[in-house]
Amino acid sequence: MHDKFNKEQVFTCRHCGRRVSFSAPGTAHRNHCPSCLRSVHLDKLPGDRAAACGAVMEPIAISVRSRGEWVIIHRCSGCGALKENRIAGDDNEIALLSLAVRPVASPPFPLDGLV
Repeated sequence: MHDKFNKEQVFTCRHCGRRVSFSAPGTAHRNHCPSCLRSVHLDKLPGDRAAACGAVMEPIAISVRSRGEWVIIHRCSGCGALKENRIAGDDNEIALLSLAVRPVASPPFPLDGLV
């Protein structure tokens, strides 16, 4: 997904193939595709590019920090690591909302018979 830093400062998403700029509104270290929200396991700390795994990070949930800031929870398809990543101003709103409502849309228990 992320080419080594290049003159154009873009990467190609490994999942959907979109060319994405490293710069993004609302975050200093873009690390996910604004279209499909997938990332690559590159960082140990935000922006350091020090992780050796390199597998695709799947968006699995949305969390909200204490000040109302949304973050995407990613799970590494290679090693299973969980990472949280700030959303960016150009992220696909439908994809973000789909993640946010997933627990309500598919609860882990049957809804039949609830009073």
